[in-house]
Amino acid sequence: MSPTPAAPGVDPAMRMHAITDETTQIVDMVLEYARRRILSDDTPLDKPFTPAELRRLAGGSISAEGMGARRALALFENVLAPSCITTEHPRYLSFIPSAPSKAATAFDLIVSATAVYGGSWLEGSGAVFAENEVLSWLATEFGLPGDAGGVFVQGGTIGNLSALVAARDHADRVRRAAGRPRPERWVIIGSAEAHSSIKSAAKVMDVDVVAIPVGASGVMHGDQVREALVEHGTAVIAVVATGGSTNFGIVDDISSIAALKDEHDFWLHIDGAYGLAAALSDVARPRFAGIERADSLIVDPHKWLFTPFDSCALIYRDPEIARVAHTQHAEYLDALTESTEWNPSDYSVQLTRRARGLPLWFSLATFGAQAYRDAIAASIELAHAVAAEIEQRDYLALVREPQLSVVVFERVGWQPGDYAHWSNRLLDEQHAFVVPSSHAGRTNARFAIVNPRTTLDDLTGILDSMQ
Repeated sequence: MSPTPAAPGVDPAMRMHAITDETTQIVDMVLEYARRRILSDDTPLDKPFTPAELRRLAGGSISAEGMGARRALALFENVLAPSCITTEHPRYLSFIPSAPSKAATAFDLIVSATAVYGGSWLEGSGAVFAENEVLSWLATEFGLPGDAGGVFVQGGTIGNLSALVAARDHADRVRRAAGRPRPERWVIIGSAEAHSSIKSAAKVMDVDVVAIPVGASGVMHGDQVREALVEHGTAVIAVVATGGSTNFGIVDDISSIAALKDEHDFWLHIDGAYGLAAALSDVARPRFAGIERADSLIVDPHKWLFTPFDSCALIYRDPEIARVAHTQHAEYLDALTESTEWNPSDYSVQLTRRARGLPLWFSLATFGAQAYRDAIAASIELAHAVAAEIEQRDYLALVREPQLSVVVFERVGWQPGDYAHWSNRLLDEQHAFVVPSSHAGRTNARFAIVNPRTTLDDLTGILDSMQ
């Protein structure tokens, strides 16, 4: 098929932006594809193609003349999309899946279609207001004060980095105000099973991490943190407690860690990227006692709050501390930095930002908070049900009892190659996506359950395949 010719009288340089019959056709084709995909309930898992396959099938798609929208969309639909695993599939159980509501996914189209900029109140006050409604609701649910606030960033890694940068800036300002010198090395305290983004943030910030060893339970406790606080003193930037570890869904003993704030002056950050959403449900809320004393926290809506990629809610107890740490100053930004309005870009390491909190706002406003609580509780109950099923099978063994919705188990007698072969076969047969994981040097299997469409039959069918 030949490239679509430019409409008569349209400057070729303006063709991409002109409203023409061609433009109308492109929009109609894209929206129709999006509609079919959003409303599909039988989208296959799909699987990655090799680089050679993609070069053969999709190479050379960029040219001076272009191939036209119809061919480009067909190439995406028939080659590129099927080479990407469907993260919202009910049997996608690896890493931490995504299970956006149809409303959130549909509204994500509007976020792009309205060309709203989410970095400042001046340019996007309505979008910022709606995002702040969600952040305020989350802060209230987590017991933070009424003036708590923050920003939606692209993911937990940026959220953790932004919070820890604010914590360091605050610690530095407190020291300078007291006339004390900086320590030779700043320190972050966290669990040995904390998310890898904590070490990544420390590397970017050029600070040290004190990793607290945890026992068989995987839980970091206050008495362990106290020893580290005493040893490292005022060099400590922050203590990071995990609100649902990625590998196991383990929640640190936040209550005993938060209680240390009565004895020591430190910034408490809760990394709840995956698991903190569970605090919205009565089933798991008691596990998160103490989060109300956090100085900052994160939770990723694209994980367990049913929102499309990519979104992380970063909330500060005192947003002013973050604003002082993160506001960028430049002559062209004077209109923003000299204003008193709420500019989201002042609260994280990013400046330009998409209004990525809007799909969550729309879905929450549409369905209500109770629907979210019920869906989260259902995932937790399903995890415990499949854990009980695992314990009844003599060829399987639980690695740890699940707390939230991650279930880790071993196939007795299997070696790493057995797990890899089994995992590949499941995907090749389009039955499930369950990649091997590991703990303490031992390979295992792992279910990460966040999708309300996942059933116990789905999970027991996968267990059957390990016999």
